[in-house]
Formats: sequence, C-alpha cells, structure tokens
Amino acid sequence: MAALQKSIDKRNALINATIELVNNDGFHATPMSKIAKMACVSPATIYLYFENKQDLVNKTYIEVKASYTAYAFATYNDTMPVEEGFEVIWKRIAEFKLKESANAMFLAQCDNTPMIDEESRQEGIKHLQPLLDLWARGKKEGIIKPLSDYMLYAYSINPLSFLMITQNRGSVKMDKEELEQAYQAAWSSIKVCN
Repeated sequence: MAALQKSIDKRNALINATIELVNNDGFHATPMSKIAKMACVSPATIYLYFENKQDLVNKTYIEVKASYTAYAFATYNDTMPVEEGFEVIWKRIAEFKLKESANAMFLAQCDNTPMIDEESRQEGIKHLQPLLDLWARGKKEGIIKPLSDYMLYAYSINPLSFLMITQNRGSVKMDKEELEQAYQAAWSSIKVCN
C-alpha cells in the first residue's frame, strides 16, 4: 500500500510541477528535465507515468478540467430553472477561477495553445456537458440566445479568465459586488432580451 501511495504522490508531483512551470514559463520553456527537477524525481521517472511531454500536458489538462467541472457542477441540479442553474454554475466557476487560480491559469493557457491535442480537447468538452445541456434547454425554452456553445462560452464564461488574471496582477479585487456585476453582464450577454 505504501508503494502505491508513493507512486500516486510522484505522479501528482509531476502534474503539479507541470502546472506551475507552464504557468510561469509557458509550454515551450518547460522541458521534461525541469518538470522532473521540480517534482523531485529523476527524468526517467516521468516516463513511467507519461509517454512524452505531449502526453503529460494532455493528461494534466484532462485532470485539471475534471477538477474544474466537478467543482462547477457540485451544487447544480438539472431540474433547476435555466436562469437559476446558469447562475449556480457561473458563480461556482468564478469561485474556482479565483480560489484555484493556478489550475484556472493552466486551463486558460491550454485554451490558447495548439499544444493540447484535439482528442484531449474533446474529452475536456465532455466534462462541460451539464452546462451544454442547460444551454440546449435554455435555447429550446427561448430563454438563451440561439448561438453556438462556443459563442455562449466566449461571452459568458471566458471573461472570468480575464478577471482572474487581472486580480492575480493586483489590478482589480473581485469582491462580492463586482462578482455580482460580472454575473449580471454574463447573463445579459446570453439571455434572450424581451
């Protein structure tokens, strides 16, 4: 049992080192040797868990995405009215991005790089299924604009990445009032205007 835990700890150390180094140095300035050094393992150890750097980055992306969406949907119930469900999900996403900023920053970088392969991107999208289902229901009920899911995400969720980055830089402090204003702007951007 101790050997299994040690193996899990090494793999987690590699994942955490990858996140930290990619956030600080970018994908291309993060060689495997640097990841191994930060994780306190030999470079050869990486290959016990991952085929290569691409595999390491893709698997890190999937794990972080799974953690992100598990958090986002933890208090959501698919029987909620569309507006209430969106508010619950949006506010949980905001909370995750502001509290788990290293993971959120990593995901933001993954959204803007060709480093993540298409198979991993599609796997990541599957983790968003409750939100996509909510939007489909909202479109069907005439509550949410009939836009593509990518457009809905770009206008309502993606601005949170910008706010997180500006808060991390110290340019803004997202207090409760500002978060509510951001939510209202997000909701207004996707709801059908009456």
